[in-house]
Amino acid sequence: MLKSSAMVGKLRLGNKKWVKRRWLDFRNGHGIYLVFFMTVGQFLIIQYRLLLNDIPLFHSIPLSAFAIVFVAMYVPLAGIIGYWHRRTQYNVENQTHFERNPILATQTLFLIDLIDGKVTQEEKKQMRRYLLKILKQPERPLVGTNDPPQDIKT
Repeated sequence: MLKSSAMVGKLRLGNKKWVKRRWLDFRNGHGIYLVFFMTVGQFLIIQYRLLLNDIPLFHSIPLSAFAIVFVAMYVPLAGIIGYWHRRTQYNVENQTHFERNPILATQTLFLIDLIDGKVTQEEKKQMRRYLLKILKQPERPLVGTNDPPQDIKT
């Protein structure tokens, strides 16, 4: 039995965070993986029907043989296009994400102000608390030599 209303509030807040993370996991699994395989399968079947169904010469080709030939051509082509995208478009995407990222902008501006000596002790403490709070999240385990000690008081 919970005696503290603060503890009940923490549990509700934690539960809400858990639900939001599960919703994100669901959207990623669905949108990135499951729908991808479903659309590739649908695309394969549609191409089979459109390309081979109306040509009597190809009526004897089974779907499995068409799928093997199709995948043998489609996967390398998609890989080449993906390579081109990574080499040419990531810079554009990264620049756009950088320009639209208020957290990175805040941290970078803080760093510039820190170097210039314009940051107060209170602002340093506030930024440190903010960053340590991010680092202490259990979903992001710290590994490495720069791990903050677990007994840090913020």
